[in-house]
Amino acid sequence: MLSSLSRAVVRASKPMQQHVKFMHRTAPIASDHLFVHRDTPENNSDTKFEFSSENLKRLNDIMANYPEGHKAAAVIPALDLAQRQHGWLPISAMHKVAEILNMPKMRVYEVATFYTMFNREPIGKFHVQVCTTTPCMLCNAREILKAIEDNLKIKCGETTKDKMFTLTEVECLGACVNAPMVQINDNYYEDLKVSDINEILDDLKAGKSPKPGPRSGRFACEPINGLTSLTEPPKGPGFGVREDL
Repeated sequence: MLSSLSRAVVRASKPMQQHVKFMHRTAPIASDHLFVHRDTPENNSDTKFEFSSENLKRLNDIMANYPEGHKAAAVIPALDLAQRQHGWLPISAMHKVAEILNMPKMRVYEVATFYTMFNREPIGKFHVQVCTTTPCMLCNAREILKAIEDNLKIKCGETTKDKMFTLTEVECLGACVNAPMVQINDNYYEDLKVSDINEILDDLKAGKSPKPGPRSGRFACEPINGLTSLTEPPKGPGFGVREDL
């Protein structure tokens, strides 16, 4: 009979089988699944990056929201500002943020590699993010994803040859009532059908600006069949409390 310790050692020595589903594959890790940085000709410490005068003023305004000694708390909005200016987030931009916020570079790397909102490799002009979490999946998000792949001729994590579109599969974007939905840059497109997403992509290709929001005709996230409450102007303060009201 093996002792409990011996059995534990035997179990630990056996290879474990793991089932991995990549629910979120950002463009930087789709190629090699690495969170670490690898120098490339377009992404290295010598890649030129300086905040524009306008964005530097914005960054100073952001930093002013934090007390002295805690400016490092501005690292997320600072990185976001750098990414919006550059289009993506090279390591040189991280170094600039570390310099301005007076924090170790490693602390900036930790933030930039943790949050998938930061794109550490070049992406297309339009970043198409498809939610496939449960509510969207139940409302045919996979069909929407396939329609995008067919329209753009790319797979998740890839960028079109003309550098116009990058496609990413993401987790919940917080618009579950309007499933299925897609985020393109800063805009949400909701209540989508295959015809809707094809129209949106074709408009972007043609240089048009498709209107964001639900495609079902509703204004926001009210019930799909119309309002069932709050259907009339609200009563004034004190309604039903005093007999004379």
